[in-house]
Amino acid sequence: MRLSTITNWAYGATLLLTLASGTTMLMASGAEKNEREAVEQRARFDQLTSALLEDSYRQTEQARSFSITGDPTHLVAYQREKAALRSVEQRISHLRDAGATESELRALRDALHWADALTDEQEAALRAAQAGDQDTARTILFGDEYGRELDRIAAQIGKFQYMLDQRTEAAIARATATARQWRSMSEIMLGATALLFLCVLYFILKQRILHPVVRLSDVVTRLAAQDFAAIPPDISHVDEIGDMAQAIRIFRENGLERQRLEKERDADRIMQDLLSRMTQRLQGCDNSADLTGVVRRFAPEIAPGFAGRLYIYDARRNAMRQACDWLSPQWSKAEFSPSACWALRRGQTHRPSGNIIDIPCEHLGSETPAPTICMPLAAQGETIGLLYFEEPANVSADQIERSEKYLEMLAENIGLALANLRLRDALREMAMVDALTGLSNRRQFDAAIEDAVAVSSRDRSPLACLMIDIDHFKRFNDAHGHDAGDAVLRAVGNVLNESLREDGYAFRLGGEEFVLLMPHFSLDQAIDRARQVQARIQNLRVQHGHQQLGPVTASFGLAAYPDHGRPNQLVQTADAALLRAKAQGRNQIVVATVRDDASVQV
Repeated sequence: MRLSTITNWAYGATLLLTLASGTTMLMASGAEKNEREAVEQRARFDQLTSALLEDSYRQTEQARSFSITGDPTHLVAYQREKAALRSVEQRISHLRDAGATESELRALRDALHWADALTDEQEAALRAAQAGDQDTARTILFGDEYGRELDRIAAQIGKFQYMLDQRTEAAIARATATARQWRSMSEIMLGATALLFLCVLYFILKQRILHPVVRLSDVVTRLAAQDFAAIPPDISHVDEIGDMAQAIRIFRENGLERQRLEKERDADRIMQDLLSRMTQRLQGCDNSADLTGVVRRFAPEIAPGFAGRLYIYDARRNAMRQACDWLSPQWSKAEFSPSACWALRRGQTHRPSGNIIDIPCEHLGSETPAPTICMPLAAQGETIGLLYFEEPANVSADQIERSEKYLEMLAENIGLALANLRLRDALREMAMVDALTGLSNRRQFDAAIEDAVAVSSRDRSPLACLMIDIDHFKRFNDAHGHDAGDAVLRAVGNVLNESLREDGYAFRLGGEEFVLLMPHFSLDQAIDRARQVQARIQNLRVQHGHQQLGPVTASFGLAAYPDHGRPNQLVQTADAALLRAKAQGRNQIVVATVRDDASVQV
């Protein structure tokens, strides 16, 4: 209930109690008025009855005086007194009007009748006195009977007064009791009004205002200091204080929500910074190993609790191969076919569990107790990899939804980095590979021989180099055209590439000159490999434009470390052996001069 309502009710109750108190005071005043009227009525009755008795005594006195003295003035006074007397009813009418009851008037009426009878005796005595019979007159007026009649009149009037006194005293007692009762009620009403006022004042000021305001003030002070752990008091009263408490509660909830949003914003800022730093690191990667190292370092920070794997597509094996993992994922195979993942099939994120039921991927196994997320990595519509995550347990749906946004950004950045690496590798391959034969070119050979020489020098491991030159290559160009010459070069390049599928490297140095670099090959192993290559070249049957181009042969110069000197001189030694092979008639393998400078011809 609102304070205004409580105040209005208290005001109304106070007003009613005040009116009731005033009414009781008026009633008490009326009772006192009745008491005063009863007293005044008694005084009037006493005055009237005294006048009646005095009239009788005055007439008697005048009659007796005349009978004794014979003075006519007493007779005149008597006659005047008698003439002033009215009838009995007339004499008691003013008493009836004053409030005398019939029983009281009956007693008075008897007294007046006896007074009238006494008047007759007085008349008789006066006539006797006028006749000169003074004795008779005195006998009548001073006799015992006359005295008894006077006493009887006085007694009857006394009875009337006694009855009046009894009634008046009862009326006064009733009026007094009523006045006292109304005064008591008035005092009670005034006390109740004062008590109600004090109670309302105490309740409103202390219970409903002072205590809640003090508590709310403490909460407001803490909230002003950004201490949103302060809990407003639970004030359920529907009043202004309750409205204040509700407003403070809403303010606190807004503050908590603002803190939550600020935390989310700070978390977003941190994640964006992590993603930005990861993107910078990914842009600086030169190969897949660098990329997987960056992903392994940043992925657990960007998606805390999400164990996962990074798969890169291997085109040669048509398989998704694991490049790295983090937080020890328990599900998903290390290698699987792209068709085993629904995310790769559909080209979009796939979640086999959660609020929406879906089909689990085959690479997860038969049972998947934890929810998983598969995110394809694609570039220009071509699948280049896959990000796989396992959702942590006891994580709310809001956290999962918020984390998915970062996972999508993570997948996008990793996909772009993989695409850039693939493009960079393609450009590097184009720069390092001979476009006609598919073999590595001279630039790649210079880098490879440098690395191989460094490894052999450090580990003192064997290293062999076989220089190859196609015999009479200009004849193919002159006789059949440059296209025919290109066909011969491609055929020889295929032979060299297939001969070293497991070990070694094949290069085209330029024109019709090739080289085979064979790390860890001893001299005997290198000679066997050279013989194999020579035999395959001799067995080539190159056809161009439905025309057989004729036999193809080549000259070979072979040098090996440590048999033929230092590793850094190996190429020059093999090239010198090649020149001797060509000078000695071509289509032969010449091994470089050994340390005793002897030439070995195979």
